[in-house]
Amino acid sequence: MAKELLLKYGCNPNQKPAKIFTDNAELPITVLNGNPGYINFMDALNGWQLVKELKAATGIAAATSFKHVSPAGAGLALPLSDTLKKIYFVDDLELSPLACAYARARGADRMSSYGDFIALSDICDKQTAVMISREVSDGIIAPGYTDEALEILKGKRKGTYNVIKIDESYVPEPIEHKQIFGITFEQGRNEIKIDKTALENIVTENKNIPDDKKNDLILSLITLKYTQSNSVCYAHEGQAIGIGAGQQSRIHCTRLAGNKADNWFLRQSPQVMGLQFVDDIRRADRDNAIDIYISDDYMDVLADGEWEKVFKYKPEIFTKEEKQAFLSQQTGVCLGSDAFFPFGDNIERAYKSGVSYIAQPGGSIRDDHVIDTCNKYNIAMAFNGIRLFHH
Repeated sequence: MAKELLLKYGCNPNQKPAKIFTDNAELPITVLNGNPGYINFMDALNGWQLVKELKAATGIAAATSFKHVSPAGAGLALPLSDTLKKIYFVDDLELSPLACAYARARGADRMSSYGDFIALSDICDKQTAVMISREVSDGIIAPGYTDEALEILKGKRKGTYNVIKIDESYVPEPIEHKQIFGITFEQGRNEIKIDKTALENIVTENKNIPDDKKNDLILSLITLKYTQSNSVCYAHEGQAIGIGAGQQSRIHCTRLAGNKADNWFLRQSPQVMGLQFVDDIRRADRDNAIDIYISDDYMDVLADGEWEKVFKYKPEIFTKEEKQAFLSQQTGVCLGSDAFFPFGDNIERAYKSGVSYIAQPGGSIRDDHVIDTCNKYNIAMAFNGIRLFHH
């Protein structure tokens, strides 16, 4: 392994020269295929930390789908229901546990995952590689690859797909540095460990958080640790289902992530599951069509006659009332926040997306109001005392 690796360019083509390097050790990564760029490595290294910590905290293999230094999704290696297999377009595949984890990560927000960088906690197997080979993706990082998996991935994107192997025993220096405008910033690494002990201080009247929901809350918090702040993450049954990243206002994070969570649920509705697509439609076009069908803009698309390009038959309108009725059935969703909720309006919005369990640092001067709002809806909320800003 080398101490530095030259890159094509930095964040943008005009930013040259560019490289990654270490001062005191060899690089912990090996490029097995392709030529990863600056942003690729930022996504890869952030994604690797997320899945490594998620597996350590839950004991379950994990995957994440990264775009522009924030996760679009994260998932655990739990079996998929027939419904999830269908909405993730993997019902025709043989699924290993790790493949299930990536299907969950990719399926949280398929539009945002388009062109993602993948991180896996475990050695990439053939089944996961086959799934990845069908998706539009920029690259992958994992602690290893089976021979069959590596051969499949090397054939992706006409042989240019980025494949990175990372030394899973690598431990970085405790102090990290970053430069902005020629000035070097220094800080201790955020090495706080997130596990079930972070959920012990339950401040609401409802004190019951089941073990599977604790795993979902841990998933949401570790996901937030590597999401650009401000950020909020909705999680459900072993995966993120809505991530709101990089917003200046926390309520905007909660709304953005909640809207994504709603879309994830609506993809499982009878109206969406019954859609008939034209033959040989591209995956990206199918994903776009589903999002448009769910959206309030669908009437405008119908008026323009665009439906004929993607659907075999003109679908019935998915009315606002039908969508609200379907979403009203959803419950048991978990929500994590990277900093305290300043107002109860965040809880009001979260409840609309089926949130029943919350983990957040606490510490607002309006904590009492936030707790009262949770009690109003019988939501169990833990104050973990951990702020997870990431920049």
